[in-house]
Amino acid sequence: MRSGILLLDKPRGLSSNAALQRVRSLFERVKAGHVGSLDPLATGMLPICLGEATKVAGDISAARKRYRFNVALGASTASGDAEGTVTERAAVPPLGPAAVEAVLARLRGVSQQVPPMYSALKRDGQPLYRLARAGVTVQRTPRPIELSELRLIALEDASLELEALCSKGTYIRVLAQDIAAALGTRGHVTALRRLYVEPFEREPMHTLEAIAALRERGESPPLLSPDFPLAALPAVHLASDEARRVLSGQAVIARTAAALARVRLYDASGGFLGIGETDASGVVHPRRLLSLVPPADATGRAR
Repeated sequence: MRSGILLLDKPRGLSSNAALQRVRSLFERVKAGHVGSLDPLATGMLPICLGEATKVAGDISAARKRYRFNVALGASTASGDAEGTVTERAAVPPLGPAAVEAVLARLRGVSQQVPPMYSALKRDGQPLYRLARAGVTVQRTPRPIELSELRLIALEDASLELEALCSKGTYIRVLAQDIAAALGTRGHVTALRRLYVEPFEREPMHTLEAIAALRERGESPPLLSPDFPLAALPAVHLASDEARRVLSGQAVIARTAAALARVRLYDASGGFLGIGETDASGVVHPRRLLSLVPPADATGRAR
């Protein structure tokens, strides 16, 4: 089984892990991991790293994500979305686009956000959502987030449709609650779709049904090569002897590499070897190497 990145269009009703396991079952239980969890309520892009591509998952998880979501005004729920029980109701004041825009403008940029209890974050080894389901609430430390974009798509009497481009670690359910509170009411998410994870904004997604149909015919969906999300890193091309040394864990001198930088490493034929790091003297040290990864073709897809 070759390595690569599959962009799954996760359906509503499945957890991210359940979706991952379905993909693994279609690919002979290959080693795999998903990047950036989506709630069961949510749909959209869930990058799944197959095989050796799991070694670049950390670089993908740090990227920005774009969401489109709907907020029902007038009630908050325990989970912050439509799957939770209603915990509080409040009147919805008359709202116009200008009032909503004034709130969104205040929320754009860098701020602190308190993670919700219904999240996969852990406290003493226990996921917070398990504590929440048991009726236990614990203090959570606010974390910095950045909303690069936050705009109104549609406004009705008691609902908003919004779109956000945000940093890693942003909880849309909390954002929806904050927007509703700033508008003088309560709110919760009723629909959430992740449109893309950078840098995959122009890449197609694949549904579970489409993947299953291909696999039944003995085919596979196109996978993005493991180095696709690493384009921002400088590339270092190694001669054959240098590549052999790097693959055995040794450092090599690469005077064309920038000092003190993470770099992409390639062999003489253009095969992606993994990620290295340069020191102040320009010496490249291997940091995360891949095994048996085919070189990318001109489209950036694994061959």
